[in-house]
Amino acid sequence: MKLRFSPLPCAAVPLQREEMPAGVALRIHWLGQAGFLIDSRGLRLVIDPYLSDSLAEKYRGKRFAHTRMMAPPIAPSQLCDVDWVLSTHSHTDHLDPGTLPLLAQSNPACRFLVPRSAESAALQRGVPADRLVLCNTGDSITLPGTAVSAAAARVAVTPAAHEQRQLDDAGNDIFLGYVIDFNGVTVYHSGDTVPFAGLRTALAGCAVDIALLPVNGRDEQRTANGVPGNMTLDEAIDLACELDVVALIGHHFDMFDFNTLDRGWGEDRIAERLPNKQDRYLLARPGLCYEVGNGTRNE
Repeated sequence: MKLRFSPLPCAAVPLQREEMPAGVALRIHWLGQAGFLIDSRGLRLVIDPYLSDSLAEKYRGKRFAHTRMMAPPIAPSQLCDVDWVLSTHSHTDHLDPGTLPLLAQSNPACRFLVPRSAESAALQRGVPADRLVLCNTGDSITLPGTAVSAAAARVAVTPAAHEQRQLDDAGNDIFLGYVIDFNGVTVYHSGDTVPFAGLRTALAGCAVDIALLPVNGRDEQRTANGVPGNMTLDEAIDLACELDVVALIGHHFDMFDFNTLDRGWGEDRIAERLPNKQDRYLLARPGLCYEVGNGTRNE
């Protein structure tokens, strides 16, 4: 399939499921940090939403105060018609007790896909037990929609390494990524990860169209203070080029001042490395909708 990728101005994150016009397969909205809302034809997914101030409350008075740099683009109680919420691991900015219970209340048919290693954390943070679906590396899971017209998506679960790959006592990966096939358009959300030996193997054979990759990087100071790192921008670009994606949307920045990327530097770096791809290798930006549709594949 030939694909068109178009960043479009968007006044606000849509409260309800969007109907896709002819020729449009997906609309992707950044929710801040690693969070995304994806509307496809009859199916609405939310990935890693952090729409509260729970970390600021947790770390008030500490060295890293976790004060938000950007306001939530939408309140979790306002986000409706959600079919699935996907969390990649148990860190609070990905499995948020200030967001998940409110999403569950406002979306009574919504289900939650969570790593098997995070089952206990998910239940403690307000995910209803009867709507919890557990997964681990290597699983392939169908995500049906709740609307009559909804078409199912298919998720391939991949490992991630938030500085290093870690397993729980039962041998389940603690950090995961998701390759989501929306009927021929494939989105890869890596979760929090650095490049590691098993990543290329896990992605072998996956024809990724849109890559959602963290770009906040890592350094000795953050690591020494218990702040695990992610890909650098250059590492994210390298992986996106290796996967030959239509588009890269870099995320996991502009949320906490001690763990971010300078946007101006990042955009200059993309322009320096990929002068012909600046319209599709991007840093996530609020106020935009990333539309994916039929058309000439961006080259």
